[in-house]
Amino acid sequence: MRIRTLRSRTIAVGVTAALGIGLLSGCASSTGPGRPDREITVWSQENLPDRVAATQKVIDGFEKKTGVKVKLVGVDEKQMPQLIMSAAASGTLPDVIGAAPMGQVWQMYSNGLLNTDIPKRIVDGLGRDTFNANALELTSDGGTSLGVPSDAWLQLLVYRKDQFGQRSLPAPTTYAKALAAAKALTTEGHDGISAATDPSDAFTSQSFESLALANDCQLVDDRHEVALDSPRCQEAFRTYDRLARTYGAPGTQTVDSTRATYFAGRSSMVIWSSFLLDELAGLRKDALPSCPQCAKDPRYLSDHSGIVTAMQGPDADEAAQFGEITSWVTTKTAETAASREFIEYMMGTGYESWFGMAPEGKIPVRKGTAAEPERYLDAWRHSDIGVDTRKPLDEVFPTSLLDQLADGVSNMRRWGITQGEGALVGATNGELPVPKAIGAMTSGQSSPSEAARDADEEVAALRKSLQ
Repeated sequence: MRIRTLRSRTIAVGVTAALGIGLLSGCASSTGPGRPDREITVWSQENLPDRVAATQKVIDGFEKKTGVKVKLVGVDEKQMPQLIMSAAASGTLPDVIGAAPMGQVWQMYSNGLLNTDIPKRIVDGLGRDTFNANALELTSDGGTSLGVPSDAWLQLLVYRKDQFGQRSLPAPTTYAKALAAAKALTTEGHDGISAATDPSDAFTSQSFESLALANDCQLVDDRHEVALDSPRCQEAFRTYDRLARTYGAPGTQTVDSTRATYFAGRSSMVIWSSFLLDELAGLRKDALPSCPQCAKDPRYLSDHSGIVTAMQGPDADEAAQFGEITSWVTTKTAETAASREFIEYMMGTGYESWFGMAPEGKIPVRKGTAAEPERYLDAWRHSDIGVDTRKPLDEVFPTSLLDQLADGVSNMRRWGITQGEGALVGATNGELPVPKAIGAMTSGQSSPSEAARDADEEVAALRKSLQ
């Protein structure tokens, strides 16, 4: 187990869930909403050491202002579902969970683990119209607020605009344009695109879903039947296979290898999240661009890369944007008043510091306040990005890109969420039926049509198990 202690109240949970639960003494259910003691436990999935430290700094200010004592626990996202269920069984749920993705929120909600009254009161109190409307919809079940949406990241198709320009290729905004570019730019020792194929990583599912949504391929249809074997989804599987296998690097491609190949200048496109942006600009030493030109100019790749935030397939009426919204949620045993005060602080006084930890992947979904409607979006544009070197976001990237990112939250779509199938989405993130099908397809073990059918059958079985 790996434990990093920043101060007596700050614990980072290691990778062993059973042991991790043993560390979480003094959690919410020992007091519960009926016995307030002004002490709360907060689990945060922003668990990298620098982000835990930044969060603790915000918490210090909150404690000083309110007198509420907060124990901060950094938790790995992949371990969260198991940790939550173990904590629920042992009566040690935290009061608040931060940076919770939509699938996890829906899983907790479906299992009756959330207090949904607190988020509604917070959103109403802060001003519902100060939040992005799409973010509120994606984090609600009808009129029930599952959490308080905080920030978002977007899935991007990053491409070498210099290489596209040399071949007079248009930006890869459609299936046809992406395929044509990948074919034209694939040569010996150089891949047209880097796309994930790892069957054991949700990153593969995110990469595929971004492409699938572009063709209006849905996880479930209007009748709530699993639809991954539909004609639109079969087209998405065929296109992903051509991109990743025909025009991509051989072997299993991971979250790290896809980035490394593009950074080395050995591919002309990469599907990655907006968390790539600071690394693309050479602001993180352990993930520096290594292309031949990058040694003299660390910003060579960022200056010569174009970014597509929304793509369109042949069967879709409009382009689609994939991304993730993370929220603050309160559990059923949360100390009501203190938890509400804490989240209100994190969405107000502490908000700019929270999304400022990694603004490239934490686009604020609360735009501003009633008095200053654009306050937080403006602050986000000026926030520093990078790890070892930090520079203002709007100094590194053009206003047009920042506008694309901000607007992308309003255009974001996700499988299953708006159809009320969030619990299924959460379950697929754990079982990974789509990455497994993608891995088999791109390794030549199955055809695209077989991959679509296999994924469809696996998700249908998973859905049945949830009923």
